[in-house]
Amino acid sequence: MNSKNKLWSKGKPLSEKIEAFTIGRDLEFDKILAKYDVIGSKAHAKMLAQTGLIYKKEGDDLVKELDEIFKTVTREDFEIPAGFEDIHSWVEAELTAKLGDTGKKIHTARSRNDQVLTDLHLYCKESLSELIDQVKNIALLLLKQGQKYNDTIIPGYTHLQVAMPSSGGMWFSAYAEALADDLIILKAAYEVADQNPLGSAAGYGSSFPIDRQITTDEMGFASMKVNSFAAQLNRGKLEKTITNAISSVAQTLGRFAMDVCLYNSQNFGFLTLPDELTTGSSIMPHKKNPDVFELIRGKCNLLQGIPFQVTSLMNNLPGGYHREFQLLKELLFPAFTDINSILDILEFAVPQIKLQGPDTEEEKYKLMYTVEAVNAEVLKGKPFREAYRIVGEKVESGEFKVKPGEQKYTHIGSIGNPGFEEIQKKIDRI
Repeated sequence: MNSKNKLWSKGKPLSEKIEAFTIGRDLEFDKILAKYDVIGSKAHAKMLAQTGLIYKKEGDDLVKELDEIFKTVTREDFEIPAGFEDIHSWVEAELTAKLGDTGKKIHTARSRNDQVLTDLHLYCKESLSELIDQVKNIALLLLKQGQKYNDTIIPGYTHLQVAMPSSGGMWFSAYAEALADDLIILKAAYEVADQNPLGSAAGYGSSFPIDRQITTDEMGFASMKVNSFAAQLNRGKLEKTITNAISSVAQTLGRFAMDVCLYNSQNFGFLTLPDELTTGSSIMPHKKNPDVFELIRGKCNLLQGIPFQVTSLMNNLPGGYHREFQLLKELLFPAFTDINSILDILEFAVPQIKLQGPDTEEEKYKLMYTVEAVNAEVLKGKPFREAYRIVGEKVESGEFKVKPGEQKYTHIGSIGNPGFEEIQKKIDRI
């Protein structure tokens, strides 16, 4: 790699082995950051011109060339040319090739540190916005399924033991409401990302008379990260906040996938999947395996481990920039890719899930109405503990019998009143 293509080069050669190790996977991820680097550079060029740090014509020329570069980097076949260690050096080289000394002025009053941070904040804002839309769509699909199967009675479980009556309405909408909570967490992560770090330079500001509000407004940030040192401290904090939010979504979806696998098994048998969502066995012709949901479960479990990896990477680092920050990309970018793919599959699969209530006369289900029987005794005037004892004795003696549906569930959040409208409002608020 030519040393002139390194922003930090002082003209001395670097071992190719060391160079390859320090660059790592940066070129792979910088392709994703390319358009954001151009957006940040445009805002920076405009600010330099407005503050008089460069001439207005120079600012106009930089913006014009950056618009052309943007067209290049947003093509599907774009690759960072060989000989460049990152997108930042290539963009500056392109500007210099077209504009000469004017192109070299783009790096005035900024560091690669705040440049990378700005790219990441812009990338995270857009990615979180798309993720929020995806999660909302799945929440609404689950809610729709809940409304469809509202009257389908299925067992509710505690300790994996049949416990009380539940319903398709309650089961589906429970996961919809859990995703509403995840949307709140994603929104909080978005607000962390929605702060402009540009102008913090290497973490201690600049002696140039820059105007950070100009770049904040140009790039559409809600606010700036005010303290320059705090902007650098946010490296790692940003990634941890976002991966925690992704982890929360993954926890919800992983548990849902586990329920699907469990309820789809013959031992439960009150959930079915169409053939197009299942796979077969190489030797057992009857098998219809829920591989898709098993992989969702596994991917969600792995996603929940990423915040711990971020923590491990950042633990005990003092303030300021450290090269370990480069490795955060290897955790953050795939996390977005994986959660996006999971949500995409669920958008296809959730509407195809079918529920059918089990035969409640089966021996294993007959006791799920014991609480109804206790409550019926209480409503007749017996103290709860006495009613509990009476029903318990009938269970022990084998005399317990109850007709399903004798008791009505009316309070909000119960099988008789799942609260679909209220859950919808929670989702829509985000």
